[in-house]
Amino acid sequence: MYVGKYAIEKANQPAIIMAETGELLTYAEFDQRTNQVAHLLRSEGLNRLAHYALFMENALPYAEICGGGERSGLYYTCINSYLTADELAYILNNSESEVVFTSAAKLPIVTAALAQCPNVRRCYIIDGDAPGDQYCHYADAIADLPSTPISDEFLGTSMLYSSGTTGQPKGIIRPLPESKPDELLPIYNFLLGLWQYREDMIYLSPAPLYHSAPQAAVGLTLRAGGTVVIMTRFDAERYLDYLPQYQVTHSQLVPTMFSRMLKLPADIRLNADISSLEIAIHAAAPCPAQVKEDMIAWWGPIIHEYYGATEGLGFTSCDSHEWLAHRGTVGKVMLGEIAILDEDGQPSAPGEPGEIWFKTATEFSYFNNEAKTTEATSGDGKLSTVGDVGYLDDDGFLHLTDRSTFMIISGGVNIYPQETEDLLITHPKVSDAAVFGVPNEDFGEEVKAVIEVMPGVIENQELALELMAFCASKLSQQKCPRSVDFEAELPRLPTGKLYKRVLKDRYWTDHKNRIL
Repeated sequence: MYVGKYAIEKANQPAIIMAETGELLTYAEFDQRTNQVAHLLRSEGLNRLAHYALFMENALPYAEICGGGERSGLYYTCINSYLTADELAYILNNSESEVVFTSAAKLPIVTAALAQCPNVRRCYIIDGDAPGDQYCHYADAIADLPSTPISDEFLGTSMLYSSGTTGQPKGIIRPLPESKPDELLPIYNFLLGLWQYREDMIYLSPAPLYHSAPQAAVGLTLRAGGTVVIMTRFDAERYLDYLPQYQVTHSQLVPTMFSRMLKLPADIRLNADISSLEIAIHAAAPCPAQVKEDMIAWWGPIIHEYYGATEGLGFTSCDSHEWLAHRGTVGKVMLGEIAILDEDGQPSAPGEPGEIWFKTATEFSYFNNEAKTTEATSGDGKLSTVGDVGYLDDDGFLHLTDRSTFMIISGGVNIYPQETEDLLITHPKVSDAAVFGVPNEDFGEEVKAVIEVMPGVIENQELALELMAFCASKLSQQKCPRSVDFEAELPRLPTGKLYKRVLKDRYWTDHKNRIL
């Protein structure tokens, strides 16, 4: 997150604003802070290509801490702030992070994690007191450091981790050229054009900054000369309020955010002022077709969708008009060369689902995990995959089906549960839904739905039967849940990713032939 010439040209323009409080940093202040962070990192002995980490909720210092690494040639790892101490310790150790930044709210988790992390020398706390020699107060640490650039500036970048929905998370690392901070990596130059970023845009970021899409969007907004408005957490009604308050022009969301806005009371939706919004982009998880249709009907044809893993294997994109003409698509390939392969590694026919492989657009590997890198790469080394399943239609538009790891095998029939989840989420009594396979003695697996209901809805067998009948009226029998359970809240990250494995494991505890 680097502002370059705008530190002078737009010195007094807000660079970042916290949506709830209005607290802000101007471009000049942001530039000075990132310089101070760069000096701090060098003082800790972090030279080019070294690693540090952030573990905290959205806050004003978040971007500047990333920005310090981006102008000092370092890899910074933004870690999911909902992880447990053991999960945090795994990533800190695997990423070889030597310094970590956190908040007072997350300090108990960090303290427990650091007991397992001998290589972490220092922990900086953005608020609250430092409890010991290993800990320092962030504001005090940078207060007397120079606000001018370090003498050896280099381009740095994030090294983010996969969400780990199907196993241990993997650090995604790309080669980092020995270039200056104003020289963007090629994929980010591509995104600037695709997302229609421009000078003086106002970007509203409703998602956690530890995720790759908000990271990229915030950083590119600053490089474009716009203003970033950051929500500490997503709230559907507040999001709509912030659009006119800040005259938001650009935003990036995930499908669960769409769904929650659509389920607001009608008077709130009808009175929402979205007139300033020029483009709304979504990705991160498949969007139920009905939800997407309803959003386009409400907001107009300003909604753009893309598909691309953090690994940067390839990239597809479509605008509203293309989506309506190819309902359910995630777009045409814009970066990389795509291949849809069956279980034998042969090309699937148009319309037939298979695993999605790309001749990669950008080089990557999984940090300190050669086995996973090999697993994601074809035998000849030319193609890579993250395990997603989909198909190409006759016009070459990609449609996602599911993750191969979530496929249900029932009586020898392969069932991808995404379609069932997408249907259930449209039911007015359903807030969220997860569908996966559970043990069945005769068929191996059967389809199970786990539901989070809307506020005020009673969870009972009558509702379960209603939801099963709803599915049966619209889906083939094999895709319909044989049973429905209820949860107070599904383990879905704010990024839109569902930790389905957490739910699924409960049903396979005593079975040897677990399918994950």
